[in-house]
Amino acid sequence: MSLRVVVALTGASGIPYGLRAAEVLAEKGLLEAILYTRSAEKVAELEHGIRLSETLKQLGVPLYREDEMDAPYASSSRSPDALVVAPCSMKTLAMIAHGIPDNLVTRAALAVLRLRRTLILVPRETPLGVAELRNMLRAAENGAVILPAMPGFYHRPRSVNDMVDFIVGKILDVLGVPHSLYRRWRG
Repeated sequence: MSLRVVVALTGASGIPYGLRAAEVLAEKGLLEAILYTRSAEKVAELEHGIRLSETLKQLGVPLYREDEMDAPYASSSRSPDALVVAPCSMKTLAMIAHGIPDNLVTRAALAVLRLRRTLILVPRETPLGVAELRNMLRAAENGAVILPAMPGFYHRPRSVNDMVDFIVGKILDVLGVPHSLYRRWRG
């Protein structure tokens, strides 16, 4: 049985992290579906000039918007093995941290946590205030992996894509998926 992963994109700067994670997981045959919010659509349009749903359709997996509460992932009976929320907006983080299932992304995340499966949240915000830090701690205490979009530089990135691949590589590390997206630290 192979790993079944769902990627969710929410309305924070950092859409390339979610797009690249979905792309790599699709290439490896591990991507089961993609969830996205209206805010993610707006950010993709404003920051990258792309229509998110059209871009995501190219990956060939089912797509679900946040208001599609009849989607399979709204129930824990259809939870994936892992859910990656990249980027994870501070609103989405707060809703997950406090158990508020008001859209498909937060419902799916809470179902994954309920079943003790892997939930990876990739927040992309700076600076962080006390409220955001508390929400990250609370989400981690509830079982989520907090993987901030903080690229390292020991692999000597030469482009923005290299920095995105570093974060996506870290997501794959958490999932236990082999990759060569960045050069590992050798000391």
